[in-house]
This record gives sequence, C-alpha cells and structure tokens, in this order.
Amino acid sequence: MRACYQFGSLVIKKRAKGANAWEFRYYEDTSTGERRRKSCIIGSVDKYRTEALARKAVEALLLKLNSETPLQRMAVVTFGGVCDRYVQEELPERYSTRKSYLSNIELHLKPRWGDYLLDKIRPMAVEDWLKNLEMAPKSKTHIRSLMHLMFQCAARWELFTEQRNPIGLVRVKNGTRRRVRPTILTEDSFHAILSTLREPYKTMVVIAQCLGLRVSEIAALKWEDFDFDKRQLLVQRSIVNGRVDDVKTEYSHDYVPLHDSLVEVLLDWSSQAYPTEEGWVFANPMTNRPYYPTEIRKRHLKPLGLKLGLGAIGWHTFRHTYRSWLDETGAPMKVQQELMRHASIQTTMNVYGQAMPASKREANSKVVQMVLTPTRMSA
Repeated sequence: MRACYQFGSLVIKKRAKGANAWEFRYYEDTSTGERRRKSCIIGSVDKYRTEALARKAVEALLLKLNSETPLQRMAVVTFGGVCDRYVQEELPERYSTRKSYLSNIELHLKPRWGDYLLDKIRPMAVEDWLKNLEMAPKSKTHIRSLMHLMFQCAARWELFTEQRNPIGLVRVKNGTRRRVRPTILTEDSFHAILSTLREPYKTMVVIAQCLGLRVSEIAALKWEDFDFDKRQLLVQRSIVNGRVDDVKTEYSHDYVPLHDSLVEVLLDWSSQAYPTEEGWVFANPMTNRPYYPTEIRKRHLKPLGLKLGLGAIGWHTFRHTYRSWLDETGAPMKVQQELMRHASIQTTMNVYGQAMPASKREANSKVVQMVLTPTRMSA
C-alpha cells in the first residue's frame, strides 16, 4: 500500500495543575509492521497560543515520521521544519559551533524563511535579503553557508526534489573580505606589549606568539599536554566561555614543536602557576578554572594596544603575526600550513597571508633598482 503523508492531530489536554497543554497524537510503525498510536506533550497553551503555532513545533517530528513517504507528498515541508529537524539530529557537538549555528537559525533563518515551503525559496530573494542585512560580509557568508547546509540535509532526507541546491546560486558581495585588516606586530611592538604585561598574561602571550595557538587552545592547556623530553606539545582541547571541548578541526589536533628557550619559559611559569587537581596551566586562583581570555583581551590587551598606538589588538593578533613572521623566515608554505594546523593551505595563504611592511619595502626596492639602475637606462 502506498504510504500517505501523516499529519497527526493536536488536542488540548486539560491539567489539574498548571496551564492546559497541547497533546500531539500520531501513529508509529513497529518492527513487526503494525501501526501503534502514540502521543506526546508539545507545550502549554500559554507558550503556543494557537494550533498553528503548536503545529509548527511538531514539524521536525512529522518529517521524521514521514521519512518513508514518497517525494511528491512532501510539498508541505517548510524551511522552518527542516531547521528544527537539523537542530534535533544534526547540530554539531562542539559548543562554540552549536552556539553560532543556533544563533543564526533562531535570529535570522527561521524568522525570515521558516514559514516558506522549500520549493518556494528562490536564490535572488535570499541574495537580496542578505544584501540588506546590517552585518559584516563574512557574517552574511556564514548565514548563507548554514542555509546551504539546511538544503543539503533536506535533499539527504529526500524532502527536496531539485537536482541543484538553490543556495549555491546565492552570492555574498565581498564575502571573504575583512572590514578591517588584521594588525601585524613588529618585533619592537611585540616586545613593548610583553614588557608591560604581568603574569599569567605575559606567558600566555609568549605561547601565542611562539606557537601561533588559538587563545581557546592556550586557555585549555594542561601540564600533561607537554612532553618536555621530546620538546613537543599536543594540542588536543579548547575552552570557550568556560566549556571544555574538542579543538576546532581534526587538523588542529596535532603536535607542535617546543624550542629550548620556550621550554625554559614554561618551566619557570610552572613554579609560579596556581596548582589545580586537573592540571590547568593557566588557572584562576579564584575559581580553580582557566582564565576567561575575553576578559583579558578587554581589560588588558585592547587598552594596551591603544596606549601603544597599535590599535585594538586581541588574541588573534598574535596568530596573524605568527603567520607573517613565519613568512619572514622563508618557511615553505606547506610547513606554515602544518604549524598553523590549517585544514587547507588556502586558509594559510589567503586569510592569514600578509607580508611585513619592511619586507614589502625591501622587495619593492629591488624591483625599482632593476628598473632604474643607471647602467641599464644608459644602455
């Protein structure tokens, strides 16, 4: 028998205590092929004041119940329903990524496109919408990428019949361009910063500049991560807003070399560091937990950068500077990629690529000398 799309039914269930609630009733297929009647509480009538609002809340469940329904029956699927199912089944586990995705879904995607049927969303409408959003091009690109991912999931769930993802046609002008070029420190400016900082911020900055680690990785360091005999560090976790998590990508989980001079700095810090049972390298004595890097940036790095005339520097300033200083040493691009622990060499080249002013001047001067050498001109 051909399967039909199941809509289920909603009824108001009276409660002895508290507000009445919406109860959703549906059928579920058993392993023996029988259909069993089931129900679940969706929420109170105070939360969902109309049946239409309550039905929106069960869209993700309906998509799952109707996963075996023929494609032509899926014209009732809305983009909001796909978003809800994605949140329930596909949302990344990493805290910072989950937080970013949820924010974009709830603040931007669902309010604008949640009520649209999938086949009614057109590329130019999405492009015009993104164009008028008051945010940086890079942020718009993140929203576009997430919307593209929603359609990919819809296609995998067989909810979308088009051969091409419509969001693939959507362009974001200057989507890869930064509003402000990142600050690259000279040796003198870096040491000016270092001479002003107190511990533990000073050692954190030394690690940031010597190894190019992300600040979420620096804050999450434990003494067990260091192998001083082999002169190496295993980067294997991060911490964001006090939550310990995996590193950003699988390529970020890697060993980085430790120079003898940096080992001396670390061993000196180990004699001063506040000891904790977990072995945190940079633990706040007030909480026994790692420091919050955002507070350090706000209270120390940013004001210091402005005072020194360097602009509003932050933790990522040191990672950008690390990449530029690697360039100064003449390190091969593949080596730079692996030291930065980037999945793609394009990220190393394009996102973090910026030559030092002195190097640019020197390179330019050599070309000018080739062009304007008197012997060449007279010849």
